[in-house]
Amino acid sequence: MSAPTESVKEGNLKAPTRHPLDWKGAGFYDEGNLFQEMERVFDLCHGCRRCVSLCQSFPTLFDLVDESDTMEVDGVAKDDYWKVVDHCYLCDLCYMTKCPYVPPHEWNIDFPHLMLRAKAVKFGKGDVKTRDRILTSTDAVGSLAGIPVVAGFVNAANKAKPTRKLLQSVLGVHADARLPEYHSKTLRSRLADSIGRTAEGEPAGPTKGRVALFATCYGNRNEPVIGEDLVAVFEHNGIPVTMAEKERCCGMPKLELGDLEAVEKAKQANIPILVRLVDEGWDIVAPVPSCALMFRQELPLMFPDDEAVKKVAAAIFDPFEYLMHRQREGNLNTEFRNPLGTVAYHSACHQRVQNVGPKTRDILQLIPGTKVEMIERCSGHDGTYAVKEEFHQASMKIVRPVVNRVKKAEADHYGSDCPMAGHHIAHGMADGSETEHPMSLLRKAYGI
Repeated sequence: MSAPTESVKEGNLKAPTRHPLDWKGAGFYDEGNLFQEMERVFDLCHGCRRCVSLCQSFPTLFDLVDESDTMEVDGVAKDDYWKVVDHCYLCDLCYMTKCPYVPPHEWNIDFPHLMLRAKAVKFGKGDVKTRDRILTSTDAVGSLAGIPVVAGFVNAANKAKPTRKLLQSVLGVHADARLPEYHSKTLRSRLADSIGRTAEGEPAGPTKGRVALFATCYGNRNEPVIGEDLVAVFEHNGIPVTMAEKERCCGMPKLELGDLEAVEKAKQANIPILVRLVDEGWDIVAPVPSCALMFRQELPLMFPDDEAVKKVAAAIFDPFEYLMHRQREGNLNTEFRNPLGTVAYHSACHQRVQNVGPKTRDILQLIPGTKVEMIERCSGHDGTYAVKEEFHQASMKIVRPVVNRVKKAEADHYGSDCPMAGHHIAHGMADGSETEHPMSLLRKAYGI
């Protein structure tokens, strides 16, 4: 086992010491060794059960145990272990908020990375559906679906019941799941003038006051308005924004598939470009929490000796975290024109585990006439989990408490830093209302 690394950041409930992912080690893909470790961890989880409410992995495990002949983990068939693995979408909340046995505890439990290892073993065996390969190929799918004529056809087809039923029967994409829209005019094309921009920024706290935006594949092709709103808000605060000359998917979808070689290829494409921007004096901001987490946590754990990865990890920020750093130094524009009323704000899992604290809530609460109801429960969307035929109903069960909290708040606005989670909540609301990203709400409050 590699030496542990510590991750101690603002907002921590605890300071876990996490081991790097030894994915190139000799025994990583040994299925027998994997099953042995899963049995050990599953047995400890069965004796604890604190994580039963987090996702469907734990109820699945505990049901398998309780329904076995021995009512212990040794009575569960090894082939059934994959049912637990398939329900894990690597939200990391069990590790970060529930499990008392994470390292440096002697039991050394890292459930998400054990599930990741299992996914990698499964992928290495070729046990992957065509659907999952397609859904995680965000750059390729986005490039095709983003062609002007094709985008219109894809968006129309994704809303047509006959097409959706066909898609479910052929690929296993649930007919009732919401699928993202595609925009032929991408964020990168809308902000083309900012690519390669030079500008001076005013440092404040740990920020240099000028930002390179990592658009993300979702922000680029599926919801470019979020990036536009971010640029408007940041520049309203005197923070110039540039973009890298090119970028690829951060690799998170492939990580969740277990395709670690594809993650490495994405890293090799993105890191040299981002580290060059860092060396030129730019901070990096990613508007989608999963992408920021990829650079801050997963890549450093996969490549612990890569200095360029470390440099990018230290320079990347969540957008509201960045703004709060500015606020603390008196550099945030607080001249808000429009109150927002009650905002039901869903705190995304992949943002929470970055340990930066509830900075989105803190910024929105600065707006006069605004009350923020923060919801700290998983939405159950993940990137692809909620659209899969076999998991859609489970995802709707997971999101139900979030939906109920939004309804109870009688909110004027609701949304999440994770745009996909926000849309999943809206899907659960089923009342014609629409999610609004917190950055869009901030822009609305500024009246810009």
